[in-house]
Amino acid sequence: MSAVTEREIVKVGETFMRTVRFTEKDIAAFAAACLDSNPLHRDAGEAAESRYGEVIASGPHTASMLMGLAASHFSRRDDGIKRQMVCLNFNFAYKAPVHANEDLMLHWVVASVEWNRKLEGYIVMVDGAASTERCGVAVVSRGTLLVKEVP
Repeated sequence: MSAVTEREIVKVGETFMRTVRFTEKDIAAFAAACLDSNPLHRDAGEAAESRYGEVIASGPHTASMLMGLAASHFSRRDDGIKRQMVCLNFNFAYKAPVHANEDLMLHWVVASVEWNRKLEGYIVMVDGAASTERCGVAVVSRGTLLVKEVP
């Protein structure tokens, strides 16, 4: 018999969000950390000559903020439930650049939840986006997660 039984710990329609802001220094440091030497992420002069007109965040920078928000939400303990989560898959589509020093609204909604007896947890599909006031939706995402309650 399993130590963990099926109990609703994730709900369809559950929504969570956070606003972040990247400085030019943040963007350059993240790009360097992930070995992205694209000058659009670190050289204000070259970025000014590009179609974007200024430094922009790398795709992995915005994607990692979205994934981190999902990981934090589904491993939270603030409601008395001890959760554990594993990211199984994420897909991202980049629609517009994210500029330095603008608010970026990260947003997720739970699209589906299915109990998996073998894994003793929920397979959770989430739909997400990162948006700015300037351009609207900059990044869209879909993720698949395993969320479990642990003793």
